[in-house]
Amino acid sequence: MWRSACGLSVRAAERAIHRKCSHRLYAHNAEKPPPQSSPRTQAEKERRRRDKEEAILSSQHNNVEDQGMKWSEKERIAYSVSTPPGEKKDTTLPFPSSYSPEYVETSWYPWWEKEGFFTPEINDRLPHAVNRSFSMCIPPPNVTGTLHLGHALTVAIEDALVRWRRMQGYKVVWVPGCDHAGIATQTVVERRLFRERGKRRQDLSREEFLKEVWTWKKEKGEEIYHQLRKLGASLDWSRACFTMDPGFSSAVTEAFVRLCDSGLIYRSEGLVNWSCALESAISDIEVDSKQLSGRTLLSVPGYQNRVEFGTMVTFSYPIDGQDGEVAVSTTRPETMLGDVAIAVHPEDPRYQAVHGKQCRHPFADRLLPIITDTLVDMELGTGAVKVTPAHDHTDFLLSQRHSLPQISNLSLPSQGVKRFDAREQVIDALTEKMLFRGKRDHAMSLPVCSRSGDVIEPLLKKQWFVRCGEMAQRAIQAVDEGQLEIIPHFYNKTWCSWLSNISDWCISRQLWWGHQIPAYRVTLSDSTDTQEELWVWGRSEEEARERAAGKYGVTADAITLTQDPDVLDTWFSSGLFPFAMLGWPQQTSDLRQFYPNTILETGSDLIFFWVARMVMLGTELTGQLPFKQVLLHSLVRDKHGRKMSKSLGNVIDPLDVISGISLEVHTRSDLSTPDSCLSVPYGVQRKDFPKGIPECGTDALRFALCSYKAQGEDISLSVSQVLSCRHFCNKMWQTVRFTLGVLEDRGAELGTVEQTSPLNSMDQWVCSRLYSTVLQCEQGFERYELHSVTAALHSFWLHSLCDIYLREKQVVRAVLYHCVSVSLALLSPFMPFLTEELWQRLYLLKGEGGDSAGASLCLQPYPQSSQLVRDQYLVWPPAALSTAVHLLLMDCTRFDSSCCEMLPHSSTKAPASSRTFLGGMTLTCSMGLRSGLFAGHGRTLTFLSCRKSRTERAACHAGGSCQDEPAGRVPHEGGRCLPFNTQR
Repeated sequence: MWRSACGLSVRAAERAIHRKCSHRLYAHNAEKPPPQSSPRTQAEKERRRRDKEEAILSSQHNNVEDQGMKWSEKERIAYSVSTPPGEKKDTTLPFPSSYSPEYVETSWYPWWEKEGFFTPEINDRLPHAVNRSFSMCIPPPNVTGTLHLGHALTVAIEDALVRWRRMQGYKVVWVPGCDHAGIATQTVVERRLFRERGKRRQDLSREEFLKEVWTWKKEKGEEIYHQLRKLGASLDWSRACFTMDPGFSSAVTEAFVRLCDSGLIYRSEGLVNWSCALESAISDIEVDSKQLSGRTLLSVPGYQNRVEFGTMVTFSYPIDGQDGEVAVSTTRPETMLGDVAIAVHPEDPRYQAVHGKQCRHPFADRLLPIITDTLVDMELGTGAVKVTPAHDHTDFLLSQRHSLPQISNLSLPSQGVKRFDAREQVIDALTEKMLFRGKRDHAMSLPVCSRSGDVIEPLLKKQWFVRCGEMAQRAIQAVDEGQLEIIPHFYNKTWCSWLSNISDWCISRQLWWGHQIPAYRVTLSDSTDTQEELWVWGRSEEEARERAAGKYGVTADAITLTQDPDVLDTWFSSGLFPFAMLGWPQQTSDLRQFYPNTILETGSDLIFFWVARMVMLGTELTGQLPFKQVLLHSLVRDKHGRKMSKSLGNVIDPLDVISGISLEVHTRSDLSTPDSCLSVPYGVQRKDFPKGIPECGTDALRFALCSYKAQGEDISLSVSQVLSCRHFCNKMWQTVRFTLGVLEDRGAELGTVEQTSPLNSMDQWVCSRLYSTVLQCEQGFERYELHSVTAALHSFWLHSLCDIYLREKQVVRAVLYHCVSVSLALLSPFMPFLTEELWQRLYLLKGEGGDSAGASLCLQPYPQSSQLVRDQYLVWPPAALSTAVHLLLMDCTRFDSSCCEMLPHSSTKAPASSRTFLGGMTLTCSMGLRSGLFAGHGRTLTFLSCRKSRTERAACHAGGSCQDEPAGRVPHEGGRCLPFNTQR
């Protein structure tokens, strides 16, 4: 068998990396894994996977998280006022008693959109505008289907960044788009055509079929945009683009022509991933690897009976002119009809005597030379390998090295014998000729088309290819020299490794839906050579004709042009998105102002197939990198850690989480689901969502998604965590209800946040917490660590504001107002609907023209720590003391004022046993803490340990680790203790 081909060719290396195309048993196969791999066999891995699935579905699989999903249906409150689309919502209505996502999210988005708040032109109306721009494109989802939670994570992260920059006064453009998804769309429309009318694509002309596709697109194409609006994405819809729009199509044609002119696109014969069901080549990303532990029967499109895989067949070739034979093994015996040679290792002692001899093919009148090559691994199989260049990538490379012919033997349906039917016929014929030597189980990786479920066939075809070598080296150099930053930085090594081994890119697809390749085959009127292919390309047929006339020295009338019927790979057009969306190749004002884009944010799984190609094509066609930074987030998995897929039945529609859904409706399918996945076991949903999915709302979903550390390990999302964020939304709702009551009862003017002066130590404390929160938000956004921003906001609102400050008998109106209003502004990028609803009511109360069309929280200045750098925000407590005191109070109260109470120094309620400490604050604790928990000694604070037992300390977190640590320490974040003898 073959040795690992990593050093032989960049194409072979790429195939080895992706493990997509080879059915052969090579040295890197599961039977002989590399040293760094797990020693478990494929059979063991498959068994462990099945055991995990059974454990998930069994009643024994339970955890604390399952208990967290106990919920009762909340009252749904509807916004009953008739509001024309685009008109501002009436916030003068009575404040509902409880939070309802349905009520809150009504009417705001159409108003934002109509007022043009999401366009860069709004920047001219902002008093706090700055002369800086921020541009980004959304990864264009496929027009075929609906968004899933992975898309929702992308939207949540990107919209948070966009809204943050817009509030900072940047001129922001975030362009929406949709990808035409050639294979997926054509497959969906073909299914629909067959189900509704009993017709296949081939029953229609190309023009008739494309008309059907455009009809379907008009009916279903807006579903994606509806979902994006429902998620609150602040996209500039006036600039929305579809990859099949006339303008975008012109950009695709221009790119192809320019790359052809520069020699970077060429036509050649090469191996492609061929799907017999689609009758088209497909890209590597559309090929899934199905691991087989041994003999397995699988359903294959186009076959009534299941087909056998996971076996190794051994047969012999008789040596020509003498007695003897050479035995070879293969998982694909049907390809032996295209064998052109037998390869052995030059040092294999078993075959020394047959070097240079020939074997006779039993079914074809040709001789197969026995060649030697060090690529062969003589320890695997029989040590002899059949060479089939037209159906195997490694064999194709070997044929080029040894000048061997390539013979394709793929049986098309029109020829009457299909490939897996031919497999059985070949085995029967070998048995009849007494050349069959046996069959055994064999663990293997089977490449399967993700679109159709068909088994991929490597096939030799003439196609258009993009030379990637030089462009890939420039992409590597851009990262090495710091011109392009990839976040997290550990992807730099992956980037360099993959691009260093990249192969030329096949961009031909044998489809009808897509950008038809602007290349034309030339037929000369006086030419007698019909074998040679003559090709030209052009932006139009007229230009191509002129090019052909000049190239071949004939008149235009002597030329017949036939356009290539194939279309371009969808990833080719997607790779142009950052600049084509701005009007390229025309030098538009948008292109001049917003290109290169500021940042690209997308899933880490697209780093090669989309990000790398955008960088290569953008640099080549525009002379600039398409963006300055790449922010990659992790994949979203279900709460069991499994990848979400239709075959597992664990895909969750974000709209189902937002609006809630019953189990029966949740277990649905659509035309985008492959036939092989239409019947899936929904035991996982029944276990995880026995009562369906509760209504959580958009804001809770976005906040939950941004609360994960997105740049790291994959995210195992549970709906119970989103439900917890919905409870936080209700906490915000009730807090603002309370605040409005306080502000309405007392009639004093509310100044700006800079003019607000805390009156006592508690006011100073909460203001210091507000300053710390604003600072953490600034730092988190600048580092793209949104999880730290959400954590800081959640902590301030829930613990500092609600659990401590609002427990005060008297609160200062201005301090309370600004704590709430500043917090709403900080939360706005994550919770646009809820914060807008609450802020509008505060805005009206303040009496500053709340009916103005421009009065929206999403256009207010984002809070800055520089606004709060005044003595009243920093005097108490000192920086080192702030966290310790905050954690002590937060833990001790446990959300209940019965444990600890903060009292002003002058309060007569302070018991004699309580001790006044720095800043005029007195701590009274009813949980038995030693009198004088804080001992004041001038300018020094000393922490005294707790006298309660471990059990009592567990109930009151104030004593957390004081028994285990020396006196003078208090609990600190992360579980460790912080020395607590702090000078003021």
